Amino acid sequence: MSQYQSEPSGWAVGGAVFAGVMMIIVGIFEAIAGISAISKDDMFVKTPNYVFSISVNGWGWIHLILGIVVVLAGFAIIGGKVWGGMVGIALAALVAIANFFWIPYYPFWSILTIAVACWVIWALTRPGAIRT
Repeated sequence: MSQYQSEPSGWAVGGAVFAGVMMIIVGIFEAIAGISAISKDDMFVKTPNYVFSISVNGWGWIHLILGIVVVLAGFAIIGGKVWGGMVGIALAALVAIANFFWIPYYPFWSILTIAVACWVIWALTRPGAIRT
């Protein structure tokens, strides 16, 4: 370390590790929801009069693929990879957007996932969060 760089805060590093773990957990749940939507799309009840009308089967594939990629990024973040943090921020934003469209099918879970995705973005943007 040079004289101008300080040691990263334990809170920042701990927050990034927690964000990585949360990404792994949310990614697994996203993949499970995707598999459920693909295999049995009549399991989900759609809220009437929602502005966006999207196929449950199509969103199932999106959630499955996104969930798998989020799990992989979570492991990269735990491993301290800088690219994992960058990808994690982008994927957390995509998860939040995807769950916004998923609200009529799974309202409570979607809102909770959006909140966790926002927290992950916050945790990964803290100075010193990702170790190099």
